[in-house]
Formats: sequence, structure tokens, C-alpha cells
Amino acid sequence: MSTKVLTFSILSFISAVFADDFKTLNGKEYKDATVSRVEPDGIVLKTKSGVIKVYFTELPKDVQERFHYDSEKAASYSSEQAANYTAYQKQQEETRRQQANADAKNKAIFAEQQAATHRTQALQARYNELQKQEDDLLLQIGQAQQPGPAYYGGKDNKTLLHHPNPQKPQLPFLQSHLSDVRHEKSEVRKQLEKAQR
Repeated sequence: MSTKVLTFSILSFISAVFADDFKTLNGKEYKDATVSRVEPDGIVLKTKSGVIKVYFTELPKDVQERFHYDSEKAASYSSEQAANYTAYQKQQEETRRQQANADAKNKAIFAEQQAATHRTQALQARYNELQKQEDDLLLQIGQAQQPGPAYYGGKDNKTLLHHPNPQKPQLPFLQSHLSDVRHEKSEVRKQLEKAQR
């Protein structure tokens, strides 16, 4: 058995060293081709135009015999190669599927992070707006609590008196509005703190 393998290896090596012409059964010619590899179902030729595999079934009987072609071994080898290729394709498909799943997951995480960032920014903007409203209302309440414009009156026209403050009637509305703004501001602050965790 080992003698056949050694002979086969030597023949393969010798064939690889010398350039040769090969002609297929349908007339296609490969001039000055070097056999770079012998496989059970064919030979791989290196030519000026590139590397090509020519199957033994395409070659004349003498070339088949020269390279010890065995149709059973060739069929077994072809089946094995086809099975390997199918397994490779399945593996590639599984890799693509896993990559697509990973990409989708990463995209969802990124979208979720973006949405969280937008929510936080919107809450912060609303909080700032409520803070400004609170400051404005406190200013208006302060002004409404002040006495109206001063004037001197009374019997002697020397007593300092005040006109009614025209903003004073709005005081209950302003205080109610301030309470609403402070309540909403407190809720927004809680949401903001939760979003920033």
C-alpha cells in the first residue's frame, strides 16, 4: 500500500516539475501547463492564463491512467467535497444570521440610548422652562404684594398714602399658578433623576 502511495507521490511531483500539454475530450487545449496538484477527481493545472482544475472525466484514458484515476475514489472524493461545501455554506449562513442578529441588537440598543438621551434632554428643557416660570411668578407675586403708588394726602396733605396696587387682585391666581408650576417641576425633577441613573 505504501509503495503505491510513494509511486503516486513521485509521479505527482515529477508531473508538477515539467510543463506539459493537455487536451480534453471536447478539444480544449492547455499548452505548457504544469500540474500543481493531483486530486482523486482531477488535476489542477497552472497555465499562463491562471490556475484551473480539469476533471479526469474530461481527459483521455491515457492521462487518466497516468495519474491513476479511480472512478470510485473520485466519486467518494466529490461527495465529500460537496458535503464539505454544504457544511461550509451552512456555517457561513449561520455566521451571517448571528451577525445580523448582533447588528439588530446593537441597533436596538443604540436606538434605546438615543431615545433615553432625547427624553433626558426634553425633561431638562422642561425643568429649565418651569424654573423660569417659577422665577417670573415669584417676581410678579412680589410686585403684587407691594403697596400701590405713594402719594401725599389726608387733611393736611402731608400723610403718605398709597393707591391700591392694580396687580393685587391677581395675587390668588399667581399663587395658584406658582403652586402648579412647583408641583410639575418636582415631578419633572424626579423623572430626570430616574432617567439619569
